Amino acid sequence: MKVHEYQAKQLFRKYGIPVPEGEVAFEVDRAVAIAGELIEKTGDETVVVKAQIHAGGRGKGGGVKVVKGVEGAREAANAILGMNLVTHQTGSEGKRVGRLLVEQGMAIARELYVGLVVDREKRRICLMASTEGGVEIEEVAAKTPEKILKVWFNPQTGLLPFQGRDIAFGLGLEGKQVGQAVKIMTGLARMFVAEDASLVEINPMVVTESGAVVALDGKLNFDDNAGFRHKDHEELRDATEEHPVEAEAAKLGFSYVGMDGDIGCCVNGAGLAMATMDIIKHEGGEPANFLDVGGGADAETVKQAFKIILSDDRVKAIFVNIFGGILRCDVLAEGVVGAAKEMGIEVPLVVRLEGTNVDIGRKILADSGLKINTAKDMAEGAKLAVELARA
Repeated sequence: MKVHEYQAKQLFRKYGIPVPEGEVAFEVDRAVAIAGELIEKTGDETVVVKAQIHAGGRGKGGGVKVVKGVEGAREAANAILGMNLVTHQTGSEGKRVGRLLVEQGMAIARELYVGLVVDREKRRICLMASTEGGVEIEEVAAKTPEKILKVWFNPQTGLLPFQGRDIAFGLGLEGKQVGQAVKIMTGLARMFVAEDASLVEINPMVVTESGAVVALDGKLNFDDNAGFRHKDHEELRDATEEHPVEAEAAKLGFSYVGMDGDIGCCVNGAGLAMATMDIIKHEGGEPANFLDVGGGADAETVKQAFKIILSDDRVKAIFVNIFGGILRCDVLAEGVVGAAKEMGIEVPLVVRLEGTNVDIGRKILADSGLKINTAKDMAEGAKLAVELARA
């Protein structure tokens, strides 16, 4: 689950991470009022108006403007609010801007990068930092990987002060800046663990001309698997930023991720779903989605899964790949037949069943009178689905 920059900064404040003064606005007049309040409070005419969407590269797309005075803020807010912002992360379709973050301007001396992710190979949290703040970290990793500093820490102990100091010195910070940076990094580490984050980034973390170290930007993603521990996170969800099909799938309890191919996948179990996509690729096809319906699927579940899959008009074939453990194959087969009859599915349908009551399930499919293509194993099913999609 992603959140907006202003929401990430609200949590930053909770963990003692300094951020610029600012507030969110949903209307132009409110953005202008916030700008006036900031100018009065700071004594500085410079304010920053930022589009709030779940994508990076907003500045390059015209979604971030540094302006002078309330009239400058009004002009910027009018230009950004409601615009269709296109960045390298939104794709060509872009995203509509429905909210703004209005912040105080800052005199910047240096821009740095700090980020945290889970390193599953080391089973630790990795803190990365670089002197190349303001640049996409993927670009830094590709062109100048030696400029990325890394430390790993155990979530039970947190980031230790000496690790933070090593990173701060590596970034070329001096004097009081070192202590400020260590405070930010240890705060990020505590937040990452306590809030069950999957990604945290400050890009850039700036050193101001007065020597203060501040989180100028903030990116925060939560691990959906830990959502049951954080009911308050649901309040941060912006449904308008989520793909409508993925949002509908989540309501139904499915794990769904849309992809760019033309073979729809209906599978029970995340591991089997990934293997299904792999074998479709191996056979020369392209999966249209990752869809795990879970272990308790029934006729209604299958019908809803087909609706989700067929909402993508690029789908040219559906591959149902089920291992019947908790879910019996005969129950699944009845669900497939019932859904196919009710929905009048026109694209080719390939079904591979294995597990409990598999013979009964296959007989149900064979006796249905429907044009359902059955496969004896996963490889045969994937190959058949690819052939039918091409045809």
